[in-house]
Amino acid sequence: MKTEEDYTLRGCASQAIKEGENCNPHSCNKLNVFNELRNYPKTPLTPDIIEVRFKNTRKEFYKNINQLVLTEGDMIAVEASPGHDIGTVSLTGELVREQMKRKGVSPENDFKIVYRKVKPADIEKWENATARENEVMLNARRIAKRLNLDMKIGDVEFQGDGTKAIFYYIADKRVDFRELIRIFADEFKIRIEMKQIGARQEAGRIGGIGSCGRELCCSSWMNDFSSVTTDTAREQQLSMNPQKLAGQCSKLKCCLNFEKESYKDAISEFPPKINLQTQNGTARYMKIDVYKKLIWYSVKSETREFITSVSTERVFEIIEMNKKGDKPERLADETVTDSKSADFNDLLGQDSITRFDNKPKNKKRRKKRNRRKQNKNRSDNNKHQNKQTENKTKRDAE
Repeated sequence: MKTEEDYTLRGCASQAIKEGENCNPHSCNKLNVFNELRNYPKTPLTPDIIEVRFKNTRKEFYKNINQLVLTEGDMIAVEASPGHDIGTVSLTGELVREQMKRKGVSPENDFKIVYRKVKPADIEKWENATARENEVMLNARRIAKRLNLDMKIGDVEFQGDGTKAIFYYIADKRVDFRELIRIFADEFKIRIEMKQIGARQEAGRIGGIGSCGRELCCSSWMNDFSSVTTDTAREQQLSMNPQKLAGQCSKLKCCLNFEKESYKDAISEFPPKINLQTQNGTARYMKIDVYKKLIWYSVKSETREFITSVSTERVFEIIEMNKKGDKPERLADETVTDSKSADFNDLLGQDSITRFDNKPKNKKRRKKRNRRKQNKNRSDNNKHQNKQTENKTKRDAE
């Protein structure tokens, strides 16, 4: 039998205990929450409800009726149907109330309760159960394939006491898996619960690195999935390239919605998408740069066709002129602004790209000149030494 010390000093937990902090010694789970109200004093109005995190992205709220002293990172045994489950405390204190409001959970709900902090026997039973998850998932996929069911089993999560397992699956249509559940129960000797998830939820449970180089939002902090449409990408002037717009779930990236409102506010200040009339011809609308407030037009004259960018203020002026029947001589602003400010003098050459490149001129010629000097100095030294030797020989002979 393992002792309690064997479970409290594993992995990063040993360093956390030395620093006086709490840590789950078994895994660094997803959707961590930073509790900025951790040091807030407890009052009679502080809710006795805590948030508990389970495998991957599953979280639930439980009631601490036994008034246990719990902090983030503590592993506890909670009520399940049937039996008990093992989870990690992810949030306590005043911030739980705000978290419940954000998720639309009423404090008047009938919450399941917290039994106790885990004992060595609880963790040993939980480890034996979770060790079966990978093998059970592979066998479940083989059985579903043998029954020709149009579904994909993405993950299996065992309950802490090992008496029940949740099978997460993806299916485009309704699946009749009554026979599948009977086979699973006979094969694995446990209670079965089937839970359908979407492609975004599956990506969050599996995890990974996005094209931005950071961990996926759905597996690190995001738990509310709103629909993303191609209109959102068009509003942000993105090219309709599925390889760039799709995430690892093969759906449009959730991050396209993050700046949706700011783009809408910026685009609302743009003029309508219409062609402009000039003395050189019709300027056809092409595209816009939202935050630079520029609009590109293509003007085709008798001799050539050119593309130019026009500020939104100038476009409004031309639209008003066209309404009056006037046509401007120039499409762009007549005042051309120089990229360098008039009162800026580049004394140090900071605008030059090659300002750090101090390459010597005529490098080969300089090498030859240095080599000649070295040879000349060497020959002069030899002559001087020879002359000294001759003088010494003469003095010895005399």
